Amino acid sequence: MESLPAVGWLESLMSIAWHGSLALFVGVTALFAALLYALRRDSRTPVARSLGIALFCLLLINFNLTGVVGQVLRQAAVVVVGLALIRVWAMLMFRLLIPILRLHPSRILEDIVVAIGYVGWGLVLLRLAGLDLSHIVTTSAVITAVLAFSMQDTLGNLLAGLTLQFDNSVDIGDWVKAGDLIGRVVEINWRATVLETRNWETVVIPNSVLVKNHFSILGKRHGADRQWRRWIWFNINWETLPTQIISVVEHSLREAQLPGVAQSPEPSCILMAFENGFSRYAVRYWLTDLSADDYTDSVVRTHIDAALRRHNLRMASPFFNVLTIKENEKYIEARMKRHLEERVLALRKVELLSGLNDEEMVILADRLKFTPFVTGDIIMHQGAVAHWLYIMLSGEVEVWVTLPDGRRKLVDVLKAGSFFGEMGLMTGESRSGTVIARSNVECLRLDKEAFQAILVSRKELAETISSILAERLEERRRKMPEALFDETDGVPHGGELVERIRNFFGLNKH
Repeated sequence: MESLPAVGWLESLMSIAWHGSLALFVGVTALFAALLYALRRDSRTPVARSLGIALFCLLLINFNLTGVVGQVLRQAAVVVVGLALIRVWAMLMFRLLIPILRLHPSRILEDIVVAIGYVGWGLVLLRLAGLDLSHIVTTSAVITAVLAFSMQDTLGNLLAGLTLQFDNSVDIGDWVKAGDLIGRVVEINWRATVLETRNWETVVIPNSVLVKNHFSILGKRHGADRQWRRWIWFNINWETLPTQIISVVEHSLREAQLPGVAQSPEPSCILMAFENGFSRYAVRYWLTDLSADDYTDSVVRTHIDAALRRHNLRMASPFFNVLTIKENEKYIEARMKRHLEERVLALRKVELLSGLNDEEMVILADRLKFTPFVTGDIIMHQGAVAHWLYIMLSGEVEVWVTLPDGRRKLVDVLKAGSFFGEMGLMTGESRSGTVIARSNVECLRLDKEAFQAILVSRKELAETISSILAERLEERRRKMPEALFDETDGVPHGGELVERIRNFFGLNKH
């Protein structure tokens, strides 16, 4: 048959179809669509949408549109009306006619038929437009390669969906567990598998994702009814014989005939473990309604509790033996005395405090504060003001100074038994260096307030301490870089240090 001219294909098609067969076809389609709309609630929206689009396009075709715009609109309306009618008849076939035969094909077959119909309608329009279809066959290899590359995800989902259908991996109505998600399969289309969860959530999983990953179909076993084994745990004290517990629980559950609990296999009770003061049991039953798992678990727990109570048996909680020791006064006194002696011994190693008597040592020891540091902690900052002294019990520290040009220099490393910060404690001067913990360090800290009462009562201590400070300053001066001192700077003599100590502690006021 000779091809129709490209310009008149639309008019030829409309003149043939509109005056008879098309009107009848649309009427029959509308009649069946109304029936589908009434019988299938889940199909109402797509049926109404497709049929409405078809009717609107037919009205648009019937209008006497002129000009280039009018021709374009009419041609577009012809294309869309064919697509809409194909969609409506696919739904009528798969959702109304075939179910009459007690067949329930999957949604993916409907989608494939619709896709084939769309392609066929496109070929018909191309043929009526005067295109030789043999050219399409000639270039089909190139077109196929281009489509396969650009639609690889779509084709992957389509093929995965077909695989799920043809090997009967998943059926509509199956309960599927994928990761932490559990839901019932309600649809398998060309793109995805749709699950509905018990939380009234609709989850869409691409078919390719479902095929590539592990998933479980709950309650499904070849040649057996759909049922899913559930576990209910409870604890009972050791005093009761396990055989008694098992007999009581199993007898109660098997006689109750609970809804949702399968009669075969029968519910069973087993002893699982001995734990902290109790025996751990588990009831295993088979659930027949997978949508009511939590509710049925609750019913089973209720019957277990009632059966145990009827036999004067009670569930148990974890039991622990806690050993407590109450320290008597003598032990506490001995421990405090030992700690005090250790602190007094640490104080005696501080040359600065050598002039104190035993009673004064005890007073200071009682006021010491244990101060630990970890590796890398900055214990003191150069230039900071802090009125306390550190006595090292363990570990090592580094003493750094910052030179006027900004460079830092390591000037000393102090170990256990050393002390630092004496000028800050005795005169209130700012720190002359930065002290950093080289390792984990334990120190005792002596504050100004703890030392002041002793100096007030024994003012002559200031002179003894000042001479020791002068020696310490001279020793420290030798370790410090010369860049920190001017030529006129010198170590303060004893009398000057005495005045600084008295002024700092307020001894001149007493």
